[in-house]
Amino acid sequence: MARYVFLFLFLVHFSNAQTLTEVEKTPLKVDSFIGFDSYNALYFTKGMVLHKKAAAQNFQFTDFQLGAITSVDIINPLNVVVFYSGTNTAVLLDNRLNEIERIEFNNLPQFLNISAATNAGGNRLWIFNIDSQQVELYNYRTGRSQVISQPITANVVSVTSNFNYCYVLTEKKLRVYNIFGGIVSEIPISEASKIVQQNENYMVLKNNELNFFKQNNAEPLQLKTSNISIKDLQLSQDFLYIYDREFLYKFDFKQPKR
Repeated sequence: MARYVFLFLFLVHFSNAQTLTEVEKTPLKVDSFIGFDSYNALYFTKGMVLHKKAAAQNFQFTDFQLGAITSVDIINPLNVVVFYSGTNTAVLLDNRLNEIERIEFNNLPQFLNISAATNAGGNRLWIFNIDSQQVELYNYRTGRSQVISQPITANVVSVTSNFNYCYVLTEKKLRVYNIFGGIVSEIPISEASKIVQQNENYMVLKNNELNFFKQNNAEPLQLKTSNISIKDLQLSQDFLYIYDREFLYKFDFKQPKR
C-alpha cells in the first residue's frame, strides 16, 4: 500500500513540473536585460544607458545626473517608465526613447519617498511609498495619490504590475492588489528574489528556480531549465526569456490552461 502512495505522490509532483525547450541562445553582454515589447523591440541597460533595438533602428536614453537605472517598465511601448530610486525620479519616454515627462517625487508639493514606480495606465503609476510602507496609485496629471494597501511590514523584494494589478513580493509573501485596493491573493513564499508577470499570470524566481502561477492559482508549476544562473527574465505569451550575464536564452513556453 505504501508503495502505491509513494507512486501517487511522485506522479503529483511530476505533474506540477515542466521542462522547458530551448529554441534560441544569443550572446548578450549588458548590465540588465529588460525584455521585448509588444513590437518585438529589445530593451536593455548598459553603462547607465537605456537601449532599445528595433529592427534596423537603435535608440538610447540617458541622464547621468539621475544615477543608475532601477527599473524599466515597457508594458506600453509608447509610454516607457524609467525609475531612478537614487534620485526618487521617474521619466516617461516615447517609442523612440525621447523624454515625454519627468516626475521628481522630491519636488512634489506633497513629498513622496518611493522605491518602485511602474505603469498603471490612465496617467497613473503604481508606486511603493517607503515612508508609509504602502502601495499607492499616483496620478501624475492631478498630483493625487490613492492608497491601495495596508502597511507592509516585511521588506519588499520585487514589484511588477500591469494596468489592473500590482504584484508585491516580500521576504515572506506574494501579495496581488487590484486598482480598487483589494487583495486578490496572498501566497506564502520565502527566499524569492524576483517576480515577473504577463496577462495576470506570473513567475517567481526562488533560489535560481522558477515557479509559474496561473492567474492567482496558489499551486505553482515548477519550470525546469538547463543549468543556467538566472540574472534577469521575461515572461511572454509563448516564450520565456532568461539572461545569465553572457547569453540570452529563449524557451518555448505555452502557458498551461489550468
